[in-house]
Amino acid sequence: MLSLEHRAIITATVPILQQSGETLTRHFYKKLFSEYPQVLPFFNQAHQHSGTQQRALANSILMYAANIERLETLGPLVKGIVHKHAALQIQPEHYPMVGAALLGAIREVLGEEVATDAVIAAWGAAYGQLAEILTGAEQEIYAKNAQARGGWRGERAFQVVSKTVESEEITSFVLAPADGAEVMDFLPGQYITVLVDIQGEQARRQYSLSDSSNGRTYRISVKRETGGKVSNYLHDQIEVGSQLSLFPPAGAFTLTESEKPLVLISGGVGITPTLSMLNAALQTRRPVHFIHAARHAGVHAFRSHIDALAAAHPQMQRYYVYEQGTEGADATGFLTQKHLEQWIPASRDVDAYFLGPLPFMKAVKSHLRKIGVPEAQSHYEFFGPAEALQ
Repeated sequence: MLSLEHRAIITATVPILQQSGETLTRHFYKKLFSEYPQVLPFFNQAHQHSGTQQRALANSILMYAANIERLETLGPLVKGIVHKHAALQIQPEHYPMVGAALLGAIREVLGEEVATDAVIAAWGAAYGQLAEILTGAEQEIYAKNAQARGGWRGERAFQVVSKTVESEEITSFVLAPADGAEVMDFLPGQYITVLVDIQGEQARRQYSLSDSSNGRTYRISVKRETGGKVSNYLHDQIEVGSQLSLFPPAGAFTLTESEKPLVLISGGVGITPTLSMLNAALQTRRPVHFIHAARHAGVHAFRSHIDALAAAHPQMQRYYVYEQGTEGADATGFLTQKHLEQWIPASRDVDAYFLGPLPFMKAVKSHLRKIGVPEAQSHYEFFGPAEALQ
């Protein structure tokens, strides 16, 4: 437990973190990777170069410090972090490495006059408390996965049984366990971690599970990213018969059972987790409004599948908006507030789930709020490190 003195010191550091949080986290990552290179495979270096990882960590540290007296308000943030860590298979021995690098960075960036022994002691205690919370929750997930029917702990070998081009950018891979046994079920919206070795360097990436849970196989649908180390490797080097290692499914962004109309809004490759959500919802009588935005028809994946579902299920309506071109689209340009006003139920008492690039998500979040969808019924998840949508 943190002492009252520790809590007071942490609270007092909030203004300092607001001013220098991102500088601190940049130095932290540099220190961490230099002193503990064994953690490198757990991080997507593209997020390091773009700065999204640093901004995400700075935001998380700031929220932790600002809410040190009421940690229960951080439930959703902690739950998301726990699932990300479990997906990557973070272990208890990794936490002391991160803690040492964080405390060292605080001292070096803020200087000894600000980062006094008392400040370092307070942050050490606070980090220890957070590490204990996260480690306990992660171990529970590992144990639950190992005990589940078809479950496992750590990595498991899978074989590619099909590879399908879905659009100019997205390719799907269906993966079956090499041991021929069952695989554990997953919740609609969850993702899985792929472990690859590229020219002697290990990398871990999460990809949404893009089809319904069936107990036999998993499907991921991967967008080829410009300069993307793993996505290009999968597209160019992985074929039917290739083997990949997977960690168990994870993810806190999942479809909640409800009788409210369901609104699924996606941009680009954000369509992938909405597919499993859509399949699950259509097994009920729940009305579904499926809205997808793409740059143009050539990069619009799964259109024929969505069209077929809409034709077969009267409770489903689907709408497409293309940034470029009008053929096959219900609207051209960007997804606007006016489009959502027209395409979702007039009552606005809906459950809305949206995913896509950050600018797209910022716009959708604002649009939903302005047209009256309750904040508590507006759900979203980021690709990569979480950033504030405000």
